[in-house]
Parts: sequence; C-alpha cells; structure tokens
Amino acid sequence: MNETTRVSRLRDDRVTLAHGGGGKAMRDLIGEVFTSVFEPASMEDQARLSNAALTEPGARLAFTTDSFVVTPVEFPGGDIGKIAVCGTVNDLAVGGAIPLWLSAAFIIEEGCEVALLRRIVASMAAEAKKAGVKIVTGDTKVVGKGSADKVFVTTSGVGVIPAGRDLSADKIQPGDVAIVNGVLGDHGAAILAARGDMALSTDLTSDCAGLGHLMEAVIAAAPGTRAARDATRGGVASALNEMAEASGLAIEIAEDALPLRAEVKGMCEILGLDPLYLANEGTLVAFVPEDQADAALAAMRSLPEGQGACIIGKAHAGEAGRVTMRTLFGGSRIVDMLVGEQLPRIC
Repeated sequence: MNETTRVSRLRDDRVTLAHGGGGKAMRDLIGEVFTSVFEPASMEDQARLSNAALTEPGARLAFTTDSFVVTPVEFPGGDIGKIAVCGTVNDLAVGGAIPLWLSAAFIIEEGCEVALLRRIVASMAAEAKKAGVKIVTGDTKVVGKGSADKVFVTTSGVGVIPAGRDLSADKIQPGDVAIVNGVLGDHGAAILAARGDMALSTDLTSDCAGLGHLMEAVIAAAPGTRAARDATRGGVASALNEMAEASGLAIEIAEDALPLRAEVKGMCEILGLDPLYLANEGTLVAFVPEDQADAALAAMRSLPEGQGACIIGKAHAGEAGRVTMRTLFGGSRIVDMLVGEQLPRIC
C-alpha cells in the first residue's frame, strides 16, 4: 500500500484509544500526522545515522533527553512542539555540540484534536529545519481521557562535539565575564499570562528559540569560550549557581545590567515573583575571557536570537559557589538556587 493511499484514510477529528492499539488506526495516524511531515529515512524500528563529522579524529558524541509537559500546549511565541525541539537543540549547543538528530515520542490523551497534533508536528518540523537537525525516529502512545493533558512530548538529541572543543563550567576562570544573549524571563511570564488564571493583559511572547547557530557564532568569534548554560527552569539565577558551584568560584552580577522588559518587571512586582528565577527557552548565559567579550557580544548581536546580548557579571575568586547581585542601591544580596517551583509546567 503506498503512502498516498494510506494517509488518506485518517478520518477522525480526535484521537481515540484505537489510535494507540498497534493496528490500522495507529498506522494511519502515524502515517498522516507524523511521518508524512518528519519524513524519516526509513520506517525501521531504529534510525541509522551517519555524518562526516563522526569520522574526524577526536570528535565526540553528545546525547541529551528531555520531556515537555507545558500548559497551555500552545502559547504566544510557540507551542509544545517548538519548545521540545528548541530545548533539546539548546541542551546540545551549550555544551559545544553541533546538533544533528532528534527523536520524538508523544504521549497523546484520548480525545486530543488531530488538528492540534498537526499544528504541533508542523511546528516541530519547521523548527528542526531552522536548527539544521533531522527528526529521525520516534514513538506514539495513547492514554485514556484524564491520564494526560492533551499531549506530552519527549525528545532526545544527538550531536557532535568537534575535536579540541571542551566547554565545561569547571573551566571558568576568575575575571571571565558572564554574557546573556537576550532579555530574561519572557517565557515564564508569557506562560503565566497565557494560562488566564489571573486576568493579566500583556503582549509578552515566549523567547522560545534554538540557539545552535548562535553558539557556533560565539565559539568562532571567541574561541576561548569557557562554558554556557541555557537558563530554563530556575532561570538565570539557577544557571549561574550551577556554574559557580562547578567552577569553585564566586559570581557577581549587576542588577542595573540585567535585560528585563518593563512588562516582566511589572508582572513580577504584582505577583511577588523574582524575574531572575523565571524560565527562559531561548536565552543562555555564557562565560568568556574578558578580552574576548566584545567579540562574543558582536557575534551574538549579529543574529536575531542575540540582538539583546549584554554582559551581566563576572566570575571571581570569592566564596566558592556563591552568586551575589550588586543592587541598584549599591548594596549586595545573595542570589541563591531556586527553592521549590515558582511556576510549574513551564516547559
């Protein structure tokens, strides 16, 4: 049976348990909604991967996995499909890897609209193409009504770290500067507003974006780049604390250097939130030697995802693992790891 004949048989508007039963209904759903868009090289039970970068002496594989349960599944600036691709691409990129391949597994709630799945899959395909990665394998499961929330997505990613590249937080040195590529907290604030629980009116959109091309530009311009982290759950504060602990150094940031939108500041003041802990999905913090900071900033600002890049702080030989912020009033306060969760299900 050819693909055209097979995909034309999906007539359901909503997913039923039959679509997870392993028979014809499941085959039709997978064929029309997923594989017709992702176009894997084969329909075997595994992807068979080859790339010239793998043959270079000293090259290493990087591998990561993540699950996405964001609510709502569609939000200003993205959806669960876009965030699944971007989140996994970014986890590879901040480690210096060139992202190449993704897998995608879907847990679909009975009753989920097929039209919603189509939009999510189209979003994933578009973002994967933009990032230069291929979705090569995956899986679908259908669970009963109430056992999930429309759809959950798990993605795994594989990339190649070129020979001689070794980004790691324990490589950060005293005097290295901390650079972010854009504004902080937009994703968390946009998700909070999109939920509609607090009648907040805002035009905020998520910063959700893949950062693979940006990281390559930074590394090319500033080859001494030490380390990078994407500031997702726990925000930039948690990313900085992780890096301070791994490096055995102290990090100080400046409150007046933090790139924050007025809308995010206002929302946080109203709700008693700290924007340093709000999630981002297209923002990273990188540490580079001070004499390469201008080159790194120029590289970031040359790309749409980095036009708001700025220096926010510096590492120094203070109390190991301590992150502090120089406040607008000239004082200093500790910026600790997030305790608990400011906003659940943001990715």
